[in-house]
Amino acid sequence: MKSLSLKEEQSWLSWFLRGILLLGTFVLVARLFELQVIKGDYYRGLSDGNRVRKITIGAPRGRIMARGGEVLVGNKDVYKKLVLTGDGGYQKVEVGTDFPEAIVESKRFYPLGGGAAHVTGYVGEVTSDELGKVEPGCSDKGPLVSAGWTGRSGLEQTSNCRLRGTDGEELIEVDTFGNKVRLLGRKPARRGADITTTIDYGLQKKAAGLLTDSIGSIIATDIHGQVLALYSSPSYDPNLFADPKKENETRLEGILRDQSFPLFNRVVGGLYHPGSTFKIVTSIAALEEGKIDKDYIYEDTGAIVVNNFEYTNWYFTQYGAVEGKIGLTRAIARSTDTFFYKIGEAVGVDKLAEWARKFGLGSKSGIDLEGEVQGLVPDPKWKLEVKGERWFLGNTYHMSIGQGDLAVTPLAVNQVTSVIATGGRLCAPYLVQDSRGENCTDMGIDRKNIDLVKQGLIQACQPGGTAYPFFDYKPQVACKTGTAETSLLGMPHAWFTVFAPADDPEIIVTVLVENGGEGSSVAAPVAKELLEFYFGRK
Repeated sequence: MKSLSLKEEQSWLSWFLRGILLLGTFVLVARLFELQVIKGDYYRGLSDGNRVRKITIGAPRGRIMARGGEVLVGNKDVYKKLVLTGDGGYQKVEVGTDFPEAIVESKRFYPLGGGAAHVTGYVGEVTSDELGKVEPGCSDKGPLVSAGWTGRSGLEQTSNCRLRGTDGEELIEVDTFGNKVRLLGRKPARRGADITTTIDYGLQKKAAGLLTDSIGSIIATDIHGQVLALYSSPSYDPNLFADPKKENETRLEGILRDQSFPLFNRVVGGLYHPGSTFKIVTSIAALEEGKIDKDYIYEDTGAIVVNNFEYTNWYFTQYGAVEGKIGLTRAIARSTDTFFYKIGEAVGVDKLAEWARKFGLGSKSGIDLEGEVQGLVPDPKWKLEVKGERWFLGNTYHMSIGQGDLAVTPLAVNQVTSVIATGGRLCAPYLVQDSRGENCTDMGIDRKNIDLVKQGLIQACQPGGTAYPFFDYKPQVACKTGTAETSLLGMPHAWFTVFAPADDPEIIVTVLVENGGEGSSVAAPVAKELLEFYFGRK
């Protein structure tokens, strides 16, 4: 092969170097084009991201108001300084009101503390699992953000979308060391919407002071289904959840570990045997099914014996006495168990269960609170499927007086009572005034039967009845005591349910004291004090 001359080698090398130079220039130009044109916006964004920080300003939640405009839940201003972190993030630290350039946010404030906690509920910080999620019905509020708050129970939860505001933003410029240089822009936060409840502020506050050292509940409604007061004992202070300071952590741990479950709303979530308050249902069932009428008479001998099983009346068990010949109104007033055993037997378990369900038992009322349970109305089919046992006459006897497997909430007992107070209407209870309004269903009960049961309830609160704390009480009331035996060791549950005035009802009150004893001596005085406050203001 012929070798290249020196001149030819120099020429080839020159062209090679020129090619390398041209290629390098092309690559450099292409890279610059990519950086400045194709990805210019991307890298400009990164640069701005390092230079500009977006700070979320939490929006105040809407207030929760009582029916008279009193504040059940409000907000307190909190002043915070902005601390920028090296990773591009930030923290907000609470400071005094005199701190320059402080960010003003808010925290929840509950004026009644635990006095209305099971109505209002509480708020909690957004968890990592919730972060970035859009809550159902809250699409206009955007996703949940870090260090944000959301409703955890009560109306804070069920009305969360309305109460949530729209967060604001600040854009700030920082230097290369992450120090704030200047404010570039601000979008103000918008407060959430206020809601007005049906709660009577004074009555709620009074109810909250009536179950000291007792476990139980109080529910008061009007004849339209509006909840005037709702209290579950023991309660808790929702302010502790709204203020995550170190000193509150121990108290919060105590609430969470408390074996009396202060976070549990017994009004809508507690299940109990209704005891003699269920005799209202048994009475209407027997009248409507034509098994008894106003002239029906039964002779109480103290006990009924069936196949060597003895079913006694409380009066016979406690005092060895009998009622003798009595009709329906006297049986209601005296709460005569043997009378209701027999009329329950005449009605039969299937019809008795059917009427219980017509009164709303065994289903949820639909109150605008989370945690409501539906209760249990047993029947032969249920017992066979769940317990694998047949239904016996004794089961019907027990159900007729509100015992056995029958289980209801205090709210459900209040609804049963309201059916008589309203002349035969079943009204769904509610707390938020503009959520739906009155929702009542006429049950089609003969008015003569309603009036007959009502007379029995009036006599129960008169001399000779079982509710002796209400003897000679003005205005006249209609009531029913209840003492529900439990399968656990200890005292029975004490019930009392009442509406007043008897001739033109305004308010229905139901009180339950867990393992309190007799309804007449334990629950009735609580209801009396609440009614005295209610009518004493007029």
